[in-house]
Amino acid sequence: MAARALSERILIDPPHEEPTVSGWYLTSGPELPLNRLTRDVTCDCLVIGAGWMGLHAARRYAELRPDAKVVLVDAGRIGNNASGRCMGFAIDLAHNPRNQNFAEDEKGNSEELYVNLEGNAYLKNAVEELGVECDWDPQGKYHSAATDGGVQDLRNFAKALDRMGQKYRWVEAGEMREMTGSKHYIKALHHPGTILLQPAKYLKNAARALPKNVSVYENTAIRSAQFGDVQHVFETKDAVIKASKVIICAAGYLTKFGFYRNSAIPVYTFASMTRELTESELKRVGNQSAYGLIPANSFGTTVRRTLDNRLLLRNVYAYANNFKTSLDDVMRARIQQQVAFDRRWPELSAMGFESSWGGLLTLSQNGGMVWGELAKNVYGAAFCNGTGVSRGTAFGKSIAELANGKSSRTIDILKSRATPARAYPKIITSVGVNYVTGKRFKEAGLEV
Repeated sequence: MAARALSERILIDPPHEEPTVSGWYLTSGPELPLNRLTRDVTCDCLVIGAGWMGLHAARRYAELRPDAKVVLVDAGRIGNNASGRCMGFAIDLAHNPRNQNFAEDEKGNSEELYVNLEGNAYLKNAVEELGVECDWDPQGKYHSAATDGGVQDLRNFAKALDRMGQKYRWVEAGEMREMTGSKHYIKALHHPGTILLQPAKYLKNAARALPKNVSVYENTAIRSAQFGDVQHVFETKDAVIKASKVIICAAGYLTKFGFYRNSAIPVYTFASMTRELTESELKRVGNQSAYGLIPANSFGTTVRRTLDNRLLLRNVYAYANNFKTSLDDVMRARIQQQVAFDRRWPELSAMGFESSWGGLLTLSQNGGMVWGELAKNVYGAAFCNGTGVSRGTAFGKSIAELANGKSSRTIDILKSRATPARAYPKIITSVGVNYVTGKRFKEAGLEV
């Protein structure tokens, strides 16, 4: 059958270069050999974006079709992209105190747990079967409160866990102080099931472990796209890619390809990491060699103590106009992270931070997500709305299965989810996001 004429050529602005390199990437070991696409290529499946979704979509597609030629491209360096800039929590069930119906939403929480557990199982398989090194640590997470309001948020979370028959335990102030060395926390809830990992290290080593029928190209941004019935054509700076199928896993940049236009709400969140602590300093950060603390208030400060003896703090959200952030934005956030450091470890905080960075998080007006077939032989997974490690891995694995005609409970769940609604005009959205995040950040008080 003759191919239908291609659609009009869509020009795509490539992602901007981040103003700083993430601390995770700087401490993740040897870089991947840089392989940029410089000559034309034809493939059975092109995967765009090598984060949690795209990397696992490429892996799963290649596993299901070992005879297929799969091409995976990323606009930057794998591990230093948005996925590698997260806090490294592979979360089975997220804590969402902003949702008034969170504790009562048994069906939604059960489905979320099922999808995230599938993602975590696929991550674990990469670690155990493929030898992907990533500082894997399945100790769970501590939801930590510094105020009475934070303790109430934890009680609401506990109600949801009770409804689902989930195990957890309460941690009192004394134990928190022993574990962290900090007097800041008055109560916590420990929930097992979450895995702590080094995100940049995982992504880089998982890329090394991809099936042999996957070709990986970094620093290879897609600059134009034309979609057709039989073949799709994509241009990069130096080459043309022709693909029978395409899976777009480019977060909010998916909208640049003509799908769900004006629906992405791009937000940056920021983090800072210390140098390695000395032996004497380590005595002041508790008796547990690594931990992950989730703030009871979602606008509080997230904390990691890493296996290589660093402290990592994340807070501050800001609207990312045109998906961009600046060095000034990173440095302003660093000031707030220093405040959080001062509150938790005043005897150590004068050391400051070795690195600071921002990472893109794509939200939608209605909490909807992109997942499924967008056009003939065009598939997309995007808009995680948070908890991107577990959820993104499951999204990527399942979208590859859908592209190969498979079915599963996860696919059924994801098919039933709402799609992103059109956002308000940019000027309204940007002002609204910055106002709300600033207000909630202030209201979080000592949880920051």
